[in-house]
Order: sequence, then structure tokens, then C-alpha cells
Amino acid sequence: MSEVLPIAVGLIGYGNAGRIYHAPFLTALPQFRLRKVSTRRAAPLPGDAVRVDSAEEVLADEAIELVIIAAPNHRHADLARAALRAGKHVVVDKPFTLNAAEADELITLAQEQQRLLTVYHNRRLTSDFRTVRQVMSSGLLGRVVEYEAHFDRYRPGILAGSWKEEDVPGSGILYDMGAHLIDQAVQLFGYPQAVAADLRVQRRHGAAIDSFDLSLRYPDLKVTLKGSMLAGDAFPQFTVLGEQGSFIKRGRDIQEDALRSGASPTETPGWGREPEAYWGSLTTAHAGLDLTAVVKSEPGDYGLFYRNLYAAVREGAELLVKPREARNVIRILELAQQSSREQRPVPFAE
Repeated sequence: MSEVLPIAVGLIGYGNAGRIYHAPFLTALPQFRLRKVSTRRAAPLPGDAVRVDSAEEVLADEAIELVIIAAPNHRHADLARAALRAGKHVVVDKPFTLNAAEADELITLAQEQQRLLTVYHNRRLTSDFRTVRQVMSSGLLGRVVEYEAHFDRYRPGILAGSWKEEDVPGSGILYDMGAHLIDQAVQLFGYPQAVAADLRVQRRHGAAIDSFDLSLRYPDLKVTLKGSMLAGDAFPQFTVLGEQGSFIKRGRDIQEDALRSGASPTETPGWGREPEAYWGSLTTAHAGLDLTAVVKSEPGDYGLFYRNLYAAVREGAELLVKPREARNVIRILELAQQSSREQRPVPFAE
């Protein structure tokens, strides 16, 4: 077995994204060494990471090879640009940028600098989505004709002090969870012919979009992506209908709660394995019989993103999340906003 040469990492931002979704893997996996964290938070840092006050202090450290950008969405493009110009490989937390033009600029810059650039679309690696993909690939549903995915919360009050609740570029749940649902759908079905959307601010005194209903238009397939902050009784995460059967999956991936509780992704037995109560329900026709079955969930593992990233940096492996894919998610987000403003479907074009 070859010796592991850890990648020195700088993390910019230590809010929920940096603290919950990135730092635990950067400290638990031997392939990485979290060297510096740019934050003004008073929370303790993991391992031997050093706190610094500015992103510039991270970028100036010549020992750092990889920079993770987990700052507010409107800062993604500027910080990624600076990191690439400093000669670093870059991971941007989703959403990649605020618009496709910014994403195009970063992709070109990464190529010029000969550095890797990718986006943390970790919800390709959740238990629920991996299970849906496995069921669809099994052929038990036959030709899929309809797919509906939800990411719902119940928070009727406005979270004070959160930029995500303000009327600023990149705020609201469209750029938050909508980006993930779009990425998942495109992984399954490719790019749509058109995008239609209904975007709303439903909560009293709300300023940012807190409800979205997206339709991705395909010739023989209906794809609906929905999210709400007023879903007291959550809908199924996924509903998939096919000519030969259907699959319904409830229960949100358990990794997020485990990470919030401080569990280690490498030392927790059964990491990412859902309890039986979360397993999905399959109804299908086979050999003239109508069958109903419970489908054991595939394990989720966000760590696969970072293991792939290490292989890409050290061994030249293909990136799990290619920057062009993440850019096209942003393009669909742009078209969704245009569709909602104009109240019409908008053709998809890169």
C-alpha cells in the first residue's frame, strides 16, 4: 500500500458549512491536514488547525495546497478567484457561484492555473439518493415517467441575523436546497429541454425565497423539485413512478444529524446507514404478480467526495463533481428565476 502524503488544507469560513460538513472529514481522513481556518467565530477548532482572521492569511500560506470555500454564497466567486490565482486547488461549497458567467470565469482560470476546481455537491452521496439511483438502475420500475423530489423544513419564524433570510443575492432555499435537488435530477436524467418555476416568499415578514416549485421539462418524463420552509408534515423525499412500478422514499439522510452531534465519520460504526424505519417502499409488477417490498437503504457517505478529491490531486483521478456540471446547476437556477419572473417555461441552453 502506497504511503499517504496528506494535503495541507485551508478552510475559509466556519459557519454551518465549514464546521459541520467540511472540518469533520478534513480532520478524520488521513489524506488531509487542516492547517488554517479563516473565521471570527469563537468556537474551538478541530485538531491542530490554527485560526486566522482573514482569507488572505490562508492564501498566503505556501504550504497550503487546497482551499475550501465555505463562506456566504455571494463571496464564493471572489474567494475562488483569489485562491486559484494564489496557486491553490479549490473546493467551493454549493452553490458554485451566483451566476453562470462567474462560474465560466473560474473554470477558465482553473485551467490556466492548472489547478483543480470542484464543488461540494455532497448530496449525491446521501443514503436516500443513492438508494433511488440503485432502484432505478435495477430496472424494477421499468421506464421512469415521473420523478418528484422534496427538501422541506418547518421554520415559520425568520432566523434573526442569518444572511440566508435576507433579500441578498444567493440567499433563500432555492440556492440552498434547490441547488442540490437540481444536481441530483441532472445526474439521473441529464439536462432538461426547459425549466419552469414558481418561486415565492410565503412567510410573513420574510425577505428571501422560502418556497420553490421547479419543473424540469423532458420529452417523456415529468420532473418536479420542491422545497418549503412551512412543511410541518414533510412529504416523501423522493417519489418515482415507472411503467412497471413505483418507489417512495421517506426520511432525510442521517449524516447531517450525526455530524451536528459531533460524531466522527471514520470512527462511528455503521456510518451513514439508515434505520429500517427510513427504508423505501417499492411496488412493482413481475411475472404477472403485483409485488410490494421494503428496500434496504444504501449507505450514505459524504467522505467519498474527499477520498475522490485526494485521488484527483495526488493521482490524477477524474473528479466526482466536475466544475462544468456545477456550472450548469447555476444556469438552471438562473433560468428558474427568469421563469418565475416571466411566468413561462424557459428553454435550457448552456
